Amino acid sequence: MSTTKSSNTSPSVSAKQTQQILDSLALRVDGKRLWDALMTLAEIGATPKGGNCRLALTEEDRAGRELVTGWLEAAGLTLRVDEIGNIFARRPGRNDSLPPVATGSHIDTQPTGGKFDGCYGVLAGLEVMRVLDERGIETEAPLEVVIWTNEEGSRFVPVMMGSGVHAGLITLEKALSATDRDGDSVAASLARTGYAGDIPVGSHDFGAYFEAHIEQGPVLEQEEITIGAVTGSLGLHWFDVVVSGQEAHAGPTPMPYRRDALKTACALVSDILTLADAYQPNGRVTCGEFNVHPNSRNVIPGQVRFSVDLRHLEPAVLAEMHDQLKALCLKHHAANQSDKQRVDIELIEVQHIPPTPFAPELIEMVRSASRELALSFRDMETGAGHDAVQIAGINPVAMIFVPCEDGISHNESENAEPSDLEDGANVLLLAMLKRAGIVSSASVADSANAANDTTAENAQ
Repeated sequence: MSTTKSSNTSPSVSAKQTQQILDSLALRVDGKRLWDALMTLAEIGATPKGGNCRLALTEEDRAGRELVTGWLEAAGLTLRVDEIGNIFARRPGRNDSLPPVATGSHIDTQPTGGKFDGCYGVLAGLEVMRVLDERGIETEAPLEVVIWTNEEGSRFVPVMMGSGVHAGLITLEKALSATDRDGDSVAASLARTGYAGDIPVGSHDFGAYFEAHIEQGPVLEQEEITIGAVTGSLGLHWFDVVVSGQEAHAGPTPMPYRRDALKTACALVSDILTLADAYQPNGRVTCGEFNVHPNSRNVIPGQVRFSVDLRHLEPAVLAEMHDQLKALCLKHHAANQSDKQRVDIELIEVQHIPPTPFAPELIEMVRSASRELALSFRDMETGAGHDAVQIAGINPVAMIFVPCEDGISHNESENAEPSDLEDGANVLLLAMLKRAGIVSSASVADSANAANDTTAENAQ
């Protein structure tokens, strides 16, 4: 992975000056407006069970992009689109030569996805821009809201495509040539939806990138904590295991003479699923995809192919888990080499993403914003893939997690409390302004006076 660039990206406005202005303004997002935007976007690609199906670069995705970009333009942002369809909505700063302080996520969904995964990050960014526009706030560095293409990977592989291409982890050629199950390519879909942009991919850096997101896990809700200050992502190592025996008729073939690939695979999977037990609390192992051949009820399976997903926060431990997986495969292979019941096992590496630490100074801004808002928070890691993880290899990154109901995501029943979403967006607002710097000008003074007038009116 590329090294995070460390060029001078700090605004000239001092942190103390910015904090003084923040304290005087008491800026807050409009939680109801944020919720209404989420519900309006959710009407596009709505499913009967209350979720969303808005696969990347479909007509539904195009309609969602048009809706959100219209809102961004109305808030005074200028749009640019790169060659893989990533959308960059820019709000100028006083020093527009500084790299922007960015936020964003994605609005494509799983086939039976929810209303909040990804969409919350984009619309929280929109809400931040709306507040700044209404209050006439000028920042030292420019700000951007980004909509990344094909984060989910449901229609096109690889996942996190737009951010991966931007970060140089996936070539543009590979991404454009990817096809869905019907043979439709990314390139053709970009052209058809009108999002084949002309801005070269990876053509600009971020001074910082913040991403707000539902946790997609149960920790915050179970611990009754509002904000997760995400310190980094678990490393990921994906494999396919191929277990090969021999098909035979289910009736005439006695048990001692069977080369049953499924029998061996079941025993192996049972062992693999205990592999992470010794590596808690950050170890993960999942076998989530199976293909049994020939998949006929009266034929002994001749081959089973299944996936293994290993995750851990520490590179050395992830490597040790990999070694354990190899040892289990070798053990079960050796135990099934008799002439009458020979079954072979092959372990194939699919993808390796090392653990990714986030930027300490940005994480501290998330913590600081949470303290100022009197919100409970804790440090935590993300076990899921996010666009922020891709960007962390080239620019400073932090993520802001909020609870989701029962930890459920990638599901039509995915849900989050409006108050938690509002709190997370307020943390995002303050963290971005701490990084970008607020210009002390007449516009700030005017907005402070307007806020005082509003407070007086509401008190009457």
